[in-house]
Amino acid sequence: MPEAPKGNTGSSARRSRFDTLCVHAGQSPEAVTGAITTPVFQTSTYVQEGIGRHRGYEYARLQNPTREASEANIAALEGGGHGIAFPSGLAAIECVAKTVAAGGHIVSEENTYGGTTRMFTSVLDRLGIEVTLVDTRDLAALEAAIRPDTRLIHLETPSNPLMRIADIEAAAAVARAAGARLCVDSTFASPCNQQPLALGADVVMHSTTKYIAGHSDVLGGILVVRDEALAEELHFVRKSTGPVPGPMDSWLTLRGTRTLHLRMARHNRNGTLLAEYLQTHPAVRAVHYPGLPSHPQHDLACQQMTGFSGMLSAELLPEDARRMVERTRLFRLAESLGGVESMLSVPAFMTHASVPEPLRLRLGITNGLVRFSAGIEDGRDLVEDLEQALRT
Repeated sequence: MPEAPKGNTGSSARRSRFDTLCVHAGQSPEAVTGAITTPVFQTSTYVQEGIGRHRGYEYARLQNPTREASEANIAALEGGGHGIAFPSGLAAIECVAKTVAAGGHIVSEENTYGGTTRMFTSVLDRLGIEVTLVDTRDLAALEAAIRPDTRLIHLETPSNPLMRIADIEAAAAVARAAGARLCVDSTFASPCNQQPLALGADVVMHSTTKYIAGHSDVLGGILVVRDEALAEELHFVRKSTGPVPGPMDSWLTLRGTRTLHLRMARHNRNGTLLAEYLQTHPAVRAVHYPGLPSHPQHDLACQQMTGFSGMLSAELLPEDARRMVERTRLFRLAESLGGVESMLSVPAFMTHASVPEPLRLRLGITNGLVRFSAGIEDGRDLVEDLEQALRT
């Protein structure tokens, strides 16, 4: 695991290893009572000592101690100096996009979460920002999509739901040559399994709803950066547009990161177990999981990831897919992922229903594609659940 960065991560954790950072980074006993757990500062404003004199806190949209502790903790896990939290992952991506001025251009991976695709293709154009979708696995295609007005390259790796792997280091070089920034949505990997900033990315983004919070009880998003000027710009956009998570949401997220390293070890193991089982089942036509040697980018995944998470997808006949997802007992049919409980979904009808059908089918998001999120249950029970659900 990577060593701690020299950032705003909490003095007691500056030289700690990843597992210790999960528990301690950004946190210290509360000053008044000595409470070991960061309190929920449930306040909308702060009393000031006089005009222009305060204790560093003016208004809760600008500052909140609970939110700041969560931001510092996750920033440390990503090896960054600054964390900027949001009420959802989409709000975090929108903030990055709004650093691009009207008339600017964004290049994005074409296989992203459906909500990201919808924002890029149906909202940003109203703001005068053009987005080109490409297969970022193809470096030549990525370079060909660059224009003089390109200001941002957005990757999602592993991608949702096809588990594509983009070469972060190579994409960072393309971005630098173009004078653009590179943002990496690393939600499927979590900070445990992938460190985009160390590979040259300017921004790493997470939907903290997923693995980071990990308990299916809170929405959130975060951006982590190293550059001071970029952090100031992102803070300015957030302050000016208002998307901040509440203190309770921040506290729940911080509660989740304390066990991230423990949960991810089980997610990784169960993801591999399910992928290995599904690739042997006669009803399954293909399995997408970067941890399998059969994955076309397995070698690249091994280079830039230390684990492969619990996310995978499998292709079945549509009738088999429908029958399976409606017959599982432990897997829950739901539009989320990364929780302690196992979930599955059919992206064509759920998370990616808003993606235009021609694009969806071209990518391979068919009516028979099933996305799995392996939880932290006993992996043998999960395999047995799929066995009974697939039994004809």
